[in-house]
Amino acid sequence: MRTGTTGVGTGRRRGVGRTAGVVAVATALALTTACGGDNGDDGNNGGGGDGGDNGGSVESSIELPDLSGERLEIAAVWTGAEQANFMSAVAEFESRTGAEVSFVPSGDNVATFVGQKIAGGAAPDIVVLPQVGVLHEFAEQGWAAPVDDAVMEQLNANYAAGWRDLGAHDGEQYGVYVKAANKSLIWYNTTAFENAGVSEPETWDEFIEVARTISDSGTPPVSVAGSDGWTLTDWFENIYLSQAGPEMYDQLAAHEIPWTDESVTEALTTLADLFGSDQLLAGGPDGALRTDFPTSVTQTFADLENPAAGMVYEGDFVASVIADGTDAVVGEDALVFPFPSVGGEPPVVSGGDVAVALAPDGEASEAQMALLAWFASTDAARIWAEGGGFLSPNRELDTSAYPDDVQRDIAEALIAAGDDFRFDLSDQAPAAFGGTTGQGMWQALQDFLRDPEDISGVQEYLESEAARAYGD
Repeated sequence: MRTGTTGVGTGRRRGVGRTAGVVAVATALALTTACGGDNGDDGNNGGGGDGGDNGGSVESSIELPDLSGERLEIAAVWTGAEQANFMSAVAEFESRTGAEVSFVPSGDNVATFVGQKIAGGAAPDIVVLPQVGVLHEFAEQGWAAPVDDAVMEQLNANYAAGWRDLGAHDGEQYGVYVKAANKSLIWYNTTAFENAGVSEPETWDEFIEVARTISDSGTPPVSVAGSDGWTLTDWFENIYLSQAGPEMYDQLAAHEIPWTDESVTEALTTLADLFGSDQLLAGGPDGALRTDFPTSVTQTFADLENPAAGMVYEGDFVASVIADGTDAVVGEDALVFPFPSVGGEPPVVSGGDVAVALAPDGEASEAQMALLAWFASTDAARIWAEGGGFLSPNRELDTSAYPDDVQRDIAEALIAAGDDFRFDLSDQAPAAFGGTTGQGMWQALQDFLRDPEDISGVQEYLESEAARAYGD
């Protein structure tokens, strides 16, 4: 999932550690068969409510107050289909409570946007943050408000401890993870694979060989969204986790080992197998650096007869871009396989978006807390899931709500993982290092895509940026 913030504080982020994100074993993600056990029914805390138009006969899982006359503003990064599906869930909250809720796009630099709004005395009521590190910074700044008992009731009923912990800071709960992401998926155009006579690879070496064969068949093999730095961090994180292992991943995420460490050198050397080969990248490195995330997906699936690229890497949310921007059918024209293993277990990096109530000048309102409680309910998750391109960390959501088997299986794998996962490394970092355009990891990996031979220079830049952002 994309991230995009600029620095709010420079102190060391605390509290994510080993509960932050990737499914421990690749076999947890079986994309062609159902994974995990029974996810239960749709929750039972609260009851009541009018049920709205959500599922008709499905009993409501939450009781909401009358908020007639209340107005709320939500800020989030989403646009297009993601925003529309999110607002479908918000519309049901409006119907049940009488509140009016408006949406304002924050842009990628969420922390800068919120800081400017607060300085101007017009903070949004709820902000959805794509970086857990920013949640910690907002809590330390006194901008975020702790949740109330009604929100905790929904969280305790519907969320595994790992996801609750990710929304906490210094032992106090601040956020609700409204959206999760499996960021270890490679999507492919079935025509490109059929024309090249290749099958889904399981290892990195096999992946590179498949890419070469697709190139030889006349199709550019891999579409990379190099103009969006967050996608490049995801490439690195998957390789690093699989190659160096989860313990080293945790240490690097906390900056307990330097970015000049040999394990980083090895991961960048592996990534250079792809980034350093013009024939493997759609448009070569220069073209990749001009390609944003939506374009990286649509150029892979827009032309089903003569695709502009055979494969594209990113999370489960690729499905919504395929549906919104192409005629390809997920599960038929567009299939997916797990990120290949690189010397160790196959990685499955997880990400997510956390909703936080802002109250920089006092306590949060009843309406703010009601909206957070709604986001933590199975009712809200069900509406959003039905729209597609969405993955919920809500373990009580019946996965029949997802629109196709591909998304259903990805969701079941996430829930089956329970607390045994790792979170996106850059999203754990202070925003100045992990999620700011033109600096930190985003800039370093764009520089690396431009010149994959300068591994030592990239590492030295990463270490200097990390030391500054973490306050070391």
